[in-house]
Amino acid sequence: MRFLLLNHIQNARQSLHSNRLRSGLTMLGVTIGVASITTILALSAGASKVIGDQVDALSGNIAVIRPGITSPDSLSNLTLANPHRDFAASSLTEADIALISNVAHVEAVAPLMVLSGTVKADSVAPSETPIVATSPELELISNLKVQDGQFIDSTVDQDTATIGAQLSIDIFGTDHSIGKTFTIRGKPFTVIGILKRTNNPINYNSIDFDTAAIVSLTSGKQLNQGLPQIQQINVRSDSVTNLNEAIINLNKTLIVAHHGEHDFTILTGNQISQPTSQLFYTIAGLTAAVAGISLLVGGIGIMNIMLVSVAERTREIGIRKALGATNADITIQFLIESLAMGLGGGIAGYVVGYLLAFGISTFLTFDPVLNWEIVIVALTLSVTMGTVFGLYPAIRAARKDPIESLREYN
Repeated sequence: MRFLLLNHIQNARQSLHSNRLRSGLTMLGVTIGVASITTILALSAGASKVIGDQVDALSGNIAVIRPGITSPDSLSNLTLANPHRDFAASSLTEADIALISNVAHVEAVAPLMVLSGTVKADSVAPSETPIVATSPELELISNLKVQDGQFIDSTVDQDTATIGAQLSIDIFGTDHSIGKTFTIRGKPFTVIGILKRTNNPINYNSIDFDTAAIVSLTSGKQLNQGLPQIQQINVRSDSVTNLNEAIINLNKTLIVAHHGEHDFTILTGNQISQPTSQLFYTIAGLTAAVAGISLLVGGIGIMNIMLVSVAERTREIGIRKALGATNADITIQFLIESLAMGLGGGIAGYVVGYLLAFGISTFLTFDPVLNWEIVIVALTLSVTMGTVFGLYPAIRAARKDPIESLREYN
């Protein structure tokens, strides 16, 4: 049995080698499809890993409270990856912030109220500039670093702001803008701090702090006609071991404060990054489905070439059958050839896909991820293409009548 299998493999290699150009062009379709899917999955995994690493780097004692009930498995909740874009009335209030601050084992609390508005100074900032109304504790909880000056302080004049380094360059032309003034909705703010660059717009807060203007919660309410619109509350416990107990106490406290309504979600660890990660993987899945069309075309190419090969080798099939080859032997021989083309195209596509992913990542703020899951996906797709689209030509070859086949001349 082993000898027969090795013989089939050797015959397949000789057949493919004798038609190198044709075999190479056939594998190209599979290569393009697998390369596209590999690139998409590698970059998506890299983007998701960024957030997971950030959460891990925060010592594991961070919890995030978001309005509404979030089901990580529900596609309707994917937009929670960008909570500040949700303009519906939030179930979180200022009173909740005060209650959370007094919960046992809670060390720091920072609400997030993200507004839309135009930041104007010497120049006008880009329209996507996030305006973040929060508390001084955000610096500790999110591990933000101040490059120059200080972070917002509740003891300092409310009309002050800490801004990102890139925003400072955008509106003042320099990242040394302490003491300069800018306006949001006609309200003037004085810069008291410049954040150190993060070069990472992807994070669990869904805020690019390099381009953000951070003001106090009081100032945020004034900009929002006196109404607080808290999209997220970040909580830091006094230790990792006390985080679970703190969450239990937070749930009890907030349910009582919300009159028995569980209209909020507390996320920890991987749960914090899960909505954003699922968003990336959903986008990747949809994009990969489109890329799969080229993979389908590659599979059809394999079937087409194998049918041509069967027609060209009809006399060979007759001779093999006359010498005792069974239908199973003929089927396996041709199936191995199609499988070899599919697998060869898949391996080449995997390598090309990662080369493309690393090339694209030079223009992004994160690197692609190398993992076994993507290897398995690439190999499974290529083997499937080779098997499924090579099966019909192989069966057709096996069903040829040996007498009629011997009458054929090349």
